[in-house]
Amino acid sequence: MTKYILNENGPVRPVSAQVDVPSSSIPQSNDFSELLALMRRSVHLQDRNLAAQNRQNDLLCELINQFTAAGRQKAVELSEWKKSNPRLARACKDAAEKLARIQTEFIDSLSDEIDVNYDVLQDGDFALGEFVDKFGPRIIHLNSLLQVLAQLGNAPDIPMTAKKGE
Repeated sequence: MTKYILNENGPVRPVSAQVDVPSSSIPQSNDFSELLALMRRSVHLQDRNLAAQNRQNDLLCELINQFTAAGRQKAVELSEWKKSNPRLARACKDAAEKLARIQTEFIDSLSDEIDVNYDVLQDGDFALGEFVDKFGPRIIHLNSLLQVLAQLGNAPDIPMTAKKGE
């Protein structure tokens, strides 16, 4: 019975491959020294592969640590800033929450504008340019302000021991 493999073009009959091993490469006598040598060589190659994989895993761990080190450092700095400026941190958090509500209202008006003027915006480059000029810079600046306030207002509380232990 032939099995078929499915791909995007439908069923495909698998290609079978045969490897002819000369009988001279397989030990025929009771002397298994050649077989034992092949097995030792195989174990040696597996050991080398395992060592290479372990080294690759070590390198991946180092890469992950490098990528996350900047984030950890930023979190520690934000935590220290929050401890040094508790009143300002609370004010930033409150401002971020209020600004998020303003952003929601702004996005609502932006989506209303798109809904009302969809056909004009779709057909006219001038109208689309005017729309982008009207809303683009505002939303970009609003998002930037909101991001800064949210980061300062929601800085994590990281113990000082975490800074030295990393």
